[in-house]
Amino acid sequence: MKISAKEPLAYIDGGPIQTICPYCGHKGTFEAISRDRFIQNKYICGQRLCPDQDCQGHLFVVLDRSRNLLFHYPFRSISLNKENIPASIIKTFDEAVTCHAQNCFVASAIMIRRTLEEICKERGAVGKDLKTRIHDLKTKILLPQELFDAMDELRLLGNDAVNIEANAFAQISSQELDVAIEFTMGLLKALYQYSSLLSKMRELKKTKT
Repeated sequence: MKISAKEPLAYIDGGPIQTICPYCGHKGTFEAISRDRFIQNKYICGQRLCPDQDCQGHLFVVLDRSRNLLFHYPFRSISLNKENIPASIIKTFDEAVTCHAQNCFVASAIMIRRTLEEICKERGAVGKDLKTRIHDLKTKILLPQELFDAMDELRLLGNDAVNIEANAFAQISSQELDVAIEFTMGLLKALYQYSSLLSKMRELKKTKT
């Protein structure tokens, strides 16, 4: 039920929320642990607790008048092994993840596109634009075709984000960014970590002989 604009409430029950815990990574229903505060006749602010008994992570939350979750802190973090990934690429990708966590989806899409630019630069791919640089990248590295296709989709998502006249500009969703971030993580692992893991496995096999 929506709150009346004339209702002079200082405290209100915002109810439970569903989200992914930034501490343990599990999705669940978070119950309130204190009374929520209704401020500016617009927002519901309060505290919630992770339902996982082994976690019980504490969140500060902001809801709208219809009790939809707008924001929570700490932000949801992405677990990524940064070993062997160049610092400039990690910095750019971390910005994409941070923007997504704060519901800045357009900014996140732009930074994912920038991550692709950084990858092309680091691998020496050339071309007049990102599309041609991704095409040139195919001649320099070995990856499954699906990852190259994903790079092109991420490029298009970033193009939509920077083109203010595009109809898709205001329609970039959290779900799209979830998939985009997951694909980017897969790309980073394939480019910078799989060969290292293979070397470690071979070294372990040598110690057994």
